[in-house]
Amino acid sequence: FLRFLVTWEAIEHSGPGEYDQEYLEYIRAVVEKAAEFDIQMFIDPHQDVWSRFSGGDGAPGWTLEAVGFEISNFQETGAAFTHQALGDPLPKMIWSTNATKLAAATMFSLFFGGTDFAPRTKIEGESAQEFLQRHYIQSIVQLAKVLIDLPNVVGYDSMNEPLEGWIGIKDLNRRHTTIEKGFIPTPFQAMQLGAGLSLKLDKWERGILGPRVIGNEIMNPAGIRAWRDGFDPVWQVNGVWRTENGKSVLLRPDHFSTLQGNPINFNRHYYVPFNNRFAHAIRKVQPKSMIFVEKSFDPEGPSWGLEDAKDIVYAPHWYDPVVLVMKRYLSWLNYDQVLNKLVLGSRNIHRSFREQLARPLQHAKQKMGNPPVLIGEVGIAFDLDRKKAYQDHNFTSQIKAYDRIMVALEENLHHFTLWNYTADNTNQRGDLWNDEDLSIFSRDQQKDQADLNSGGRALEAVIRPYPLAVAGEIIRVAFDLRKVRFELEFRYDPKIQAPTLVYVPGFHYNDRMQVEISDGEYEYDSQEQLLTFIPDPSISDHKLIISLKIKKD
Repeated sequence: FLRFLVTWEAIEHSGPGEYDQEYLEYIRAVVEKAAEFDIQMFIDPHQDVWSRFSGGDGAPGWTLEAVGFEISNFQETGAAFTHQALGDPLPKMIWSTNATKLAAATMFSLFFGGTDFAPRTKIEGESAQEFLQRHYIQSIVQLAKVLIDLPNVVGYDSMNEPLEGWIGIKDLNRRHTTIEKGFIPTPFQAMQLGAGLSLKLDKWERGILGPRVIGNEIMNPAGIRAWRDGFDPVWQVNGVWRTENGKSVLLRPDHFSTLQGNPINFNRHYYVPFNNRFAHAIRKVQPKSMIFVEKSFDPEGPSWGLEDAKDIVYAPHWYDPVVLVMKRYLSWLNYDQVLNKLVLGSRNIHRSFREQLARPLQHAKQKMGNPPVLIGEVGIAFDLDRKKAYQDHNFTSQIKAYDRIMVALEENLHHFTLWNYTADNTNQRGDLWNDEDLSIFSRDQQKDQADLNSGGRALEAVIRPYPLAVAGEIIRVAFDLRKVRFELEFRYDPKIQAPTLVYVPGFHYNDRMQVEISDGEYEYDSQEQLLTFIPDPSISDHKLIISLKIKKD
């Protein structure tokens, strides 16, 4: 089951309403090929911090230009941190901090709430919100029309990791960031820098024990504007701030947190309505499409009412923060981002991971009408410890890091899609995107193209037995990598006549597989790596154990 990525830019890069038919047909060809191998998928319109022009990926460059941005000036003005403006060798990427910088924060504020927060900003006579949402959704509708008759597309993600922009921020004079790294202006400082003002900012670094200031620097010393000639800064036009007697004055520090005196809830007022609109448009083409929705699973995550889109799948993301950000595997130290506290000791980390991954299930049940939950992204950075594994060919730390996550996923009986598989990953360039290196496959680890597993990384933890289809309710799934022992417990449903199917990889077992069943009978197809278990229908609870045969001397 794949989460298959496309981008708005790839579909509509030439201009509003101009769709790249060659790209759409290419995607259809790939999806058709997947169908030949019985690979199911959902389509993910991927983006990170709006666009590759603002330090990420996703939206076409013309969307930024339409609101007045001069994309070639983003680096100098601090509107975004971009690799393309800095050249090779690439500096360590801090793309996630772009979320609250001027370019991405402005675009997301306009996309989700432009009608309310920037009513004076129009694009071709429409509010920026209406213009941007309409074109984004219609670009994905064009793809849905091309894929309409393919049976292996089960649905569409509405948007990868959508951001609030500045919507909901109560004070524009305070710093807001996803991670303390590099230069982090307050929203008001970001507005001033983009307008051509020079400001002195602290430079941040985040270590294991937390963030710290490592210096300061004058930003935008040349006084360059992030706006095109003939365009005034959006947030000045909309009365958020102005210049008086040569000084910048913030007029509405709470501009994005209230509307007509009432507090703003981004998820309820803007994110859920967008998803409803997206679902309606997609289902006019493909009525049975499931709609995968994201956002965080903290207490402020999305909530669904009876009037909102049905047949959704909650698909938030989760990562081990120390492995992802610090690029180190530590068996004794980790961090809970929601509780904002350190976790010490391997047992406590195990328990913490299990509890953290239980939260989206709890949120879905309490706030969303209990839809299915799929962890849409989960994985590890492979370039740990300054890429040490690439020199000594020892991926032990990566295997331990991945297994620790997989155990927590199994304990919560989660559906999930791994991030990621990048066919052209290399040790030097990683996933070829913003200095990330999370692919379970790399060309540089591939020694034998005839071997399906050659090039795989940490496959000992990634490839594991799992139930494909269960004739009843799953009670427990567990795989002990050290013992190579798999256990499945389930409660039989007599209305289901089909057998229980379990994927048992030859990677781990080959001809040394030993099977124990509580009752009934089984058979194993080594070619398909598929175990078929037919339980005794007179018994309620069933158990299956797969282990290694003990070698005899």
